[in-house]
Amino acid sequence: MTPGDTSGAPGVVVVTGVGRWLGAHVAARLAADERIERVIGVDPAPPNPELTDLLSDVERIRLDLDSLGGLLHDLDVDTVVHLALVTAPDPQQGGRAGMKEQNVIGTMQLLAAAQRAPRLRKLVVRSSTAAYGVSFRDPAVFTEETEPREVPRGGFGRDILDIEGYVRGFRRRRPDVTATVLRFAPFIGYAADTTLTRYFSQPVVPTVFGRDPRLQFVHFDDALEVLHRSVAEKHPGTYNVAGPGVLSLSQAIRRAGRVAVPVLEPGLAGVAAIARSLGFGRYGLDQVDLFVHGRVVDTSRLEREYGFTPRSTAAAFDDFIRAHHGGVVVTRDQLATAEQLVLESIRQVRSTVRERS
Repeated sequence: MTPGDTSGAPGVVVVTGVGRWLGAHVAARLAADERIERVIGVDPAPPNPELTDLLSDVERIRLDLDSLGGLLHDLDVDTVVHLALVTAPDPQQGGRAGMKEQNVIGTMQLLAAAQRAPRLRKLVVRSSTAAYGVSFRDPAVFTEETEPREVPRGGFGRDILDIEGYVRGFRRRRPDVTATVLRFAPFIGYAADTTLTRYFSQPVVPTVFGRDPRLQFVHFDDALEVLHRSVAEKHPGTYNVAGPGVLSLSQAIRRAGRVAVPVLEPGLAGVAAIARSLGFGRYGLDQVDLFVHGRVVDTSRLEREYGFTPRSTAAAFDDFIRAHHGGVVVTRDQLATAEQLVLESIRQVRSTVRERS
Protein backbone atom coordinates (compact mmCIF):
# COMPACT_ATOMS: atom_id res chain seq x y z
CA MET A 1 0.00 0.00 0.00
CA THR A 2 1.45 3.33 -1.03
CA PRO A 3 0.72 6.51 0.92
CA GLY A 4 -2.41 8.21 -0.35
CA ASP A 5 -3.92 5.06 -1.89
CA THR A 6 -7.67 5.56 -1.61
CA SER A 7 -8.70 2.21 -3.03
CA GLY A 8 -10.01 1.41 0.44
CA ALA A 9 -12.44 4.36 0.62
CA PRO A 10 -15.58 2.99 2.31
CA GLY A 11 -19.27 3.29 1.54
CA VAL A 12 -21.04 3.32 4.91
CA VAL A 13 -19.09 4.47 7.99
CA VAL A 14 -20.19 4.29 11.62
CA VAL A 15 -18.44 6.63 14.09
CA THR A 16 -18.92 6.02 17.81
CA GLY A 17 -18.76 8.80 20.39
CA VAL A 18 -20.16 11.59 18.20
CA GLY A 19 -21.61 13.29 21.25
CA ARG A 20 -18.07 14.38 22.15
CA TRP A 21 -15.66 16.81 20.55
CA LEU A 22 -13.36 14.32 18.78
CA GLY A 23 -16.11 12.04 17.49
CA ALA A 24 -18.19 14.94 16.20
CA HIS A 25 -15.29 16.49 14.29
CA VAL A 26 -14.22 13.17 12.78
CA ALA A 27 -17.78 12.35 11.67
CA ALA A 28 -18.26 15.82 10.15
CA ARG A 29 -14.97 15.60 8.29
CA LEU A 30 -15.83 12.17 6.87
CA ALA A 31 -19.31 13.36 5.86
CA ALA A 32 -17.68 16.14 3.81
CA ASP A 33 -15.58 13.59 1.88
CA GLU A 34 -17.33 12.89 -1.43
CA ARG A 35 -15.64 9.47 -1.65
CA ILE A 36 -17.66 8.29 1.37
CA GLU A 37 -21.31 7.54 0.71
CA ARG A 38 -22.79 7.71 4.19
CA VAL A 39 -21.66 8.58 7.73
CA ILE A 40 -23.66 7.46 10.76
CA GLY A 41 -22.84 8.86 14.19
CA VAL A 42 -23.61 6.70 17.20
CA ASP A 43 -23.84 7.87 20.80
CA PRO A 44 -26.26 7.05 23.64
CA ALA A 45 -26.45 10.72 24.58
CA PRO A 46 -27.28 13.75 22.43
CA PRO A 47 -24.30 15.86 21.33
CA ASN A 48 -23.28 18.97 23.17
CA PRO A 49 -25.28 21.93 21.82
CA GLU A 50 -22.18 23.54 20.29
CA LEU A 51 -21.65 20.41 18.17
CA THR A 52 -25.16 20.23 16.70
CA ASP A 53 -24.48 22.38 13.63
CA LEU A 54 -21.23 20.53 12.99
CA LEU A 55 -23.16 17.27 12.66
CA SER A 56 -25.75 18.58 10.18
CA ASP A 57 -24.60 16.17 7.45
CA VAL A 58 -24.16 13.20 9.78
CA GLU A 59 -26.96 10.72 10.42
CA ARG A 60 -27.23 10.45 14.20
CA ILE A 61 -28.55 7.47 16.09
CA ARG A 62 -28.84 7.35 19.88
CA LEU A 63 -27.62 3.86 20.61
CA ASP A 64 -25.55 1.99 23.19
CA LEU A 65 -22.61 -0.06 21.97
CA ASP A 66 -24.28 -3.27 23.12
CA SER A 67 -27.05 -2.62 20.55
CA LEU A 68 -24.70 -1.98 17.63
CA GLY A 69 -24.89 -5.45 16.05
CA GLY A 70 -28.23 -4.96 14.32
CA LEU A 71 -27.19 -1.57 12.95
CA LEU A 72 -23.98 -2.92 11.40
CA HIS A 73 -25.87 -5.75 9.76
CA ASP A 74 -28.98 -3.90 8.60
CA LEU A 75 -27.13 -0.94 7.06
CA ASP A 76 -24.34 -2.98 5.43
CA VAL A 77 -21.70 -1.01 7.31
CA ASP A 78 -18.20 -1.61 5.97
CA THR A 79 -16.19 0.68 8.31
CA VAL A 80 -16.36 1.36 12.05
CA VAL A 81 -14.41 4.18 13.74
CA HIS A 82 -14.35 3.62 17.48
CA LEU A 83 -13.76 6.87 19.37
CA ALA A 84 -16.11 6.45 22.35
CA LEU A 85 -13.45 6.36 25.06
CA VAL A 86 -13.40 8.16 28.41
CA THR A 87 -9.97 9.44 29.45
CA ALA A 88 -10.76 10.36 33.06
CA PRO A 89 -13.37 9.22 35.60
CA ASP A 90 -16.42 11.44 36.00
CA PRO A 91 -18.24 11.17 39.36
CA GLN A 92 -21.49 12.08 37.60
CA GLN A 93 -21.05 9.13 35.22
CA GLY A 94 -20.20 6.44 37.74
CA GLY A 95 -16.59 7.36 38.47
CA ARG A 96 -13.93 4.79 37.71
CA ALA A 97 -16.48 1.97 37.43
CA GLY A 98 -18.44 3.89 34.81
CA MET A 99 -15.25 4.75 32.95
CA LYS A 100 -14.23 1.08 32.73
CA GLU A 101 -17.74 0.09 31.68
CA GLN A 102 -17.57 2.57 28.80
CA ASN A 103 -14.00 1.85 27.71
CA VAL A 104 -13.47 -1.86 28.24
CA ILE A 105 -16.95 -3.40 28.25
CA GLY A 106 -18.12 -1.02 25.54
CA THR A 107 -15.21 -1.97 23.28
CA MET A 108 -15.83 -5.67 23.90
CA GLN A 109 -19.46 -5.21 22.85
CA LEU A 110 -18.47 -3.24 19.77
CA LEU A 111 -15.93 -5.86 18.68
CA ALA A 112 -18.45 -8.65 19.21
CA ALA A 113 -20.88 -6.81 16.93
CA ALA A 114 -18.13 -6.12 14.39
CA GLN A 115 -17.14 -9.78 14.32
CA ARG A 116 -20.67 -10.72 13.26
CA ALA A 117 -20.92 -7.99 10.57
CA PRO A 118 -20.35 -9.81 7.25
CA ARG A 119 -19.71 -6.71 5.14
CA LEU A 120 -17.29 -5.06 7.56
CA ARG A 121 -13.92 -4.41 5.93
CA LYS A 122 -12.28 -1.80 8.13
CA LEU A 123 -11.97 -1.02 11.84
CA VAL A 124 -10.23 2.09 13.19
CA VAL A 125 -9.71 2.27 16.97
CA ARG A 126 -8.58 5.23 19.01
CA SER A 127 -5.82 4.26 21.43
CA SER A 128 -3.21 6.21 23.37
CA THR A 129 0.50 6.33 24.09
CA ALA A 130 -0.64 5.64 27.66
CA ALA A 131 -0.43 2.00 26.51
CA TYR A 132 3.32 2.18 27.22
CA GLY A 133 2.80 3.10 30.87
CA VAL A 134 5.55 4.89 32.76
CA SER A 135 8.53 3.47 34.60
CA PHE A 136 12.05 4.42 35.65
CA ARG A 137 13.20 1.64 33.31
CA ASP A 138 11.49 3.05 30.23
CA PRO A 139 13.51 3.54 27.03
CA ALA A 140 14.23 7.05 25.79
CA VAL A 141 11.86 6.50 22.86
CA PHE A 142 9.01 4.01 22.48
CA THR A 143 8.37 2.21 19.20
CA GLU A 144 5.16 0.36 18.42
CA GLU A 145 6.85 -2.92 19.38
CA THR A 146 7.95 -1.73 22.83
CA GLU A 147 6.27 -3.63 25.66
CA PRO A 148 5.38 -1.66 28.81
CA ARG A 149 7.87 -2.23 31.62
CA GLU A 150 5.09 -1.98 34.19
CA VAL A 151 1.31 -2.04 34.09
CA PRO A 152 0.07 1.57 34.13
CA ARG A 153 -1.12 2.79 37.54
CA GLY A 154 -3.86 4.92 36.05
CA GLY A 155 -7.23 3.58 35.00
CA PHE A 156 -7.08 4.96 31.45
CA GLY A 157 -3.72 3.32 30.75
CA ARG A 158 -4.99 -0.03 32.01
CA ASP A 159 -8.13 0.33 29.92
CA ILE A 160 -6.03 0.99 26.83
CA LEU A 161 -4.04 -2.21 27.39
CA ASP A 162 -7.28 -4.18 27.67
CA ILE A 163 -8.74 -2.54 24.58
CA GLU A 164 -5.69 -3.28 22.45
CA GLY A 165 -5.69 -6.87 23.69
CA TYR A 166 -9.29 -7.30 22.51
CA VAL A 167 -8.42 -5.77 19.13
CA ARG A 168 -5.58 -8.28 18.70
CA GLY A 169 -8.10 -11.05 19.33
CA PHE A 170 -10.45 -9.50 16.77
CA ARG A 171 -7.67 -9.44 14.19
CA ARG A 172 -7.13 -13.17 14.63
CA ARG A 173 -10.83 -13.92 14.23
CA ARG A 174 -11.42 -11.53 11.31
CA PRO A 175 -8.20 -11.39 9.27
CA ASP A 176 -10.27 -10.08 6.34
CA VAL A 177 -10.84 -6.78 8.19
CA THR A 178 -8.22 -4.02 8.01
CA ALA A 179 -7.77 -3.08 11.68
CA THR A 180 -5.95 0.18 12.48
CA VAL A 181 -4.99 1.15 16.04
CA LEU A 182 -3.86 4.74 16.57
CA ARG A 183 -1.85 5.49 19.72
CA PHE A 184 -2.32 9.23 20.10
CA ALA A 185 -0.10 11.46 22.19
CA PRO A 186 -2.11 14.00 24.25
CA PHE A 187 -4.13 16.32 22.03
CA ILE A 188 -3.34 20.00 21.96
CA GLY A 189 -3.95 23.00 19.73
CA TYR A 190 -6.34 25.90 19.37
CA ALA A 191 -9.44 23.67 19.46
CA ALA A 192 -8.50 21.01 22.00
CA ASP A 193 -10.18 21.10 25.40
CA THR A 194 -8.64 18.36 27.51
CA THR A 195 -7.35 17.77 31.02
CA LEU A 196 -3.87 18.67 29.75
CA THR A 197 -4.86 21.91 28.03
CA ARG A 198 -6.77 22.97 31.14
CA TYR A 199 -3.66 22.17 33.18
CA PHE A 200 -1.52 24.51 31.07
CA SER A 201 -4.26 27.14 30.93
CA GLN A 202 -4.12 27.75 34.67
CA PRO A 203 -1.98 30.60 36.00
CA VAL A 204 -0.16 28.41 38.56
CA VAL A 205 0.95 24.98 37.34
CA PRO A 206 1.84 22.28 39.90
CA THR A 207 4.94 20.22 39.06
CA VAL A 208 6.93 17.56 40.88
CA PHE A 209 10.10 18.91 42.50
CA GLY A 210 13.26 17.73 40.74
CA ARG A 211 11.40 16.34 37.73
CA ASP A 212 11.37 17.85 34.26
CA PRO A 213 9.79 15.20 32.01
CA ARG A 214 9.99 15.21 28.22
CA LEU A 215 6.56 15.52 26.63
CA GLN A 216 5.04 15.06 23.20
CA PHE A 217 1.74 16.35 21.88
CA VAL A 218 -0.26 15.97 18.71
CA HIS A 219 -2.15 18.87 17.19
CA PHE A 220 -5.89 18.25 17.08
CA ASP A 221 -6.05 19.00 13.34
CA ASP A 222 -3.27 16.50 12.65
CA ALA A 223 -5.12 13.85 14.68
CA LEU A 224 -8.19 14.49 12.49
CA GLU A 225 -6.06 14.11 9.36
CA VAL A 226 -4.65 10.77 10.50
CA LEU A 227 -8.11 9.48 11.42
CA HIS A 228 -9.48 10.62 8.06
CA ARG A 229 -6.69 8.87 6.15
CA SER A 230 -7.18 5.74 8.24
CA VAL A 231 -10.76 5.56 6.97
CA ALA A 232 -10.21 6.63 3.35
CA GLU A 233 -7.03 4.56 2.89
CA LYS A 234 -5.77 1.13 3.95
CA HIS A 235 -3.38 1.21 6.90
CA PRO A 236 -3.46 -2.05 8.86
CA GLY A 237 -1.44 -2.19 12.06
CA THR A 238 -0.64 -0.04 15.08
CA TYR A 239 0.78 3.48 14.80
CA ASN A 240 2.18 6.08 17.18
CA VAL A 241 0.66 9.48 16.40
CA ALA A 242 2.58 12.43 17.84
CA GLY A 243 4.29 15.61 16.79
CA PRO A 244 8.03 15.17 16.16
CA GLY A 245 10.37 16.60 18.76
CA VAL A 246 9.79 17.13 22.45
CA LEU A 247 9.19 19.83 25.03
CA SER A 248 10.26 19.52 28.60
CA LEU A 249 7.56 20.38 31.12
CA SER A 250 9.51 23.45 32.25
CA GLN A 251 9.80 24.66 28.63
CA ALA A 252 6.08 24.19 28.08
CA ILE A 253 5.19 26.12 31.23
CA ARG A 254 7.51 28.99 30.26
CA ARG A 255 6.15 29.10 26.72
CA ALA A 256 2.64 29.27 28.13
CA GLY A 257 3.63 32.19 30.34
CA ARG A 258 2.62 30.34 33.49
CA VAL A 259 4.22 29.93 36.89
CA ALA A 260 5.42 26.49 38.00
CA VAL A 261 4.80 25.49 41.61
CA PRO A 262 7.02 22.48 42.44
CA VAL A 263 5.85 20.07 45.12
CA LEU A 264 7.79 17.22 46.70
CA GLU A 265 7.33 13.79 45.17
CA PRO A 266 6.51 11.51 48.15
CA GLY A 267 2.83 10.76 47.76
CA LEU A 268 2.40 11.78 44.14
CA ALA A 269 -1.26 12.29 44.88
CA GLY A 270 -0.03 15.56 46.42
CA VAL A 271 0.17 17.00 42.91
CA ALA A 272 -3.46 16.16 42.31
CA ALA A 273 -4.40 17.51 45.74
CA ILE A 274 -2.76 20.85 45.01
CA ALA A 275 -4.41 20.92 41.60
CA ARG A 276 -7.81 20.45 43.19
CA SER A 277 -7.09 23.05 45.83
CA LEU A 278 -6.24 25.59 43.15
CA GLY A 279 -9.36 24.71 41.17
CA PHE A 280 -7.47 23.00 38.35
CA GLY A 281 -9.89 20.08 37.98
CA ARG A 282 -9.34 16.33 38.31
CA TYR A 283 -5.98 14.72 37.61
CA GLY A 284 -5.69 10.95 37.61
CA LEU A 285 -2.60 8.85 38.09
CA ASP A 286 -2.13 8.71 34.31
CA GLN A 287 -1.53 12.47 34.22
CA VAL A 288 0.49 12.58 37.43
CA ASP A 289 2.83 9.83 36.23
CA LEU A 290 3.23 11.59 32.88
CA PHE A 291 4.30 14.77 34.69
CA VAL A 292 6.92 12.75 36.60
CA HIS A 293 8.38 10.46 33.93
CA GLY A 294 7.31 11.90 30.58
CA ARG A 295 6.93 9.83 27.43
CA VAL A 296 8.41 10.07 23.91
CA VAL A 297 7.39 7.85 20.98
CA ASP A 298 8.85 7.15 17.56
CA THR A 299 6.58 8.17 14.66
CA SER A 300 8.62 6.94 11.70
CA ARG A 301 6.10 4.18 10.92
CA LEU A 302 3.28 6.71 10.68
CA GLU A 303 5.31 9.04 8.47
CA ARG A 304 6.39 6.20 6.19
CA GLU A 305 3.05 4.42 5.81
CA TYR A 306 0.78 7.46 5.71
CA GLY A 307 3.10 9.81 3.85
CA PHE A 308 2.20 12.42 6.46
CA THR A 309 4.17 14.13 9.20
CA PRO A 310 2.25 15.96 11.95
CA ARG A 311 3.48 19.41 12.88
CA SER A 312 6.07 19.38 15.62
CA THR A 313 5.22 19.15 19.29
CA ALA A 314 6.56 22.69 19.78
CA ALA A 315 4.47 24.07 16.88
CA ALA A 316 1.33 22.35 18.17
CA PHE A 317 1.90 23.74 21.65
CA ASP A 318 2.53 27.24 20.30
CA ASP A 319 -0.79 27.11 18.44
CA PHE A 320 -2.50 26.28 21.71
CA ILE A 321 -0.75 29.23 23.40
CA ARG A 322 -1.80 31.67 20.66
CA ALA A 323 -5.43 30.58 21.03
CA HIS A 324 -5.29 31.19 24.78
CA HIS A 325 -3.31 34.44 24.66
CA GLY A 326 -4.66 36.96 27.08
CA GLY A 327 -6.25 34.29 29.23
CA VAL A 328 -5.97 33.85 32.98
CA VAL A 329 -3.12 35.71 34.65
CA VAL A 330 -1.54 35.06 37.98
CA THR A 331 -2.98 37.13 40.79
CA ARG A 332 -1.24 37.95 44.04
CA ASP A 333 -3.81 35.94 46.00
CA GLN A 334 -3.29 32.88 43.80
CA LEU A 335 0.47 33.06 44.27
CA ALA A 336 0.02 33.36 48.01
CA THR A 337 -2.28 30.35 48.00
CA ALA A 338 0.22 28.35 45.98
CA GLU A 339 3.07 29.28 48.33
CA GLN A 340 1.04 28.18 51.36
CA LEU A 341 0.20 24.85 49.72
CA VAL A 342 3.84 24.18 48.89
CA LEU A 343 4.91 24.99 52.44
CA GLU A 344 2.19 22.76 53.84
CA SER A 345 3.34 19.94 51.54
CA ILE A 346 6.90 20.31 52.75
CA ARG A 347 5.77 20.26 56.40
CA GLN A 348 3.78 17.09 55.80
CA VAL A 349 6.72 15.35 54.13
CA ARG A 350 9.08 16.32 56.96
CA SER A 351 6.59 15.07 59.51
CA THR A 352 6.29 11.75 57.67
CA VAL A 353 10.07 11.35 57.51
CA ARG A 354 10.41 12.03 61.26
CA GLU A 355 7.73 9.46 62.06
CA ARG A 356 9.49 6.79 60.00
CA SER A 357 12.95 7.48 61.41
